[in-house]
Amino acid sequence: MKAAEIRELSADDLQAKLKEARAELFNLRFQMATSQLDNTSRVNQVKKDIARIQTEMRARELNA
Repeated sequence: MKAAEIRELSADDLQAKLKEARAELFNLRFQMATSQLDNTSRVNQVKKDIARIQTEMRARELNA
């Protein structure tokens, strides 16, 4: 997910995306622990998406 896409989302959508990303990260970590994960770079992508979402949420909080 790109930063421009994140900026277009509403606050409720950001919360939902953050929850989804954290759930996906949990599942990816579980798969990695059980040696079922094929695409290990997906873990880093999801981490960066979480960071982007949190950054946008914090920027909105500071502007309010």
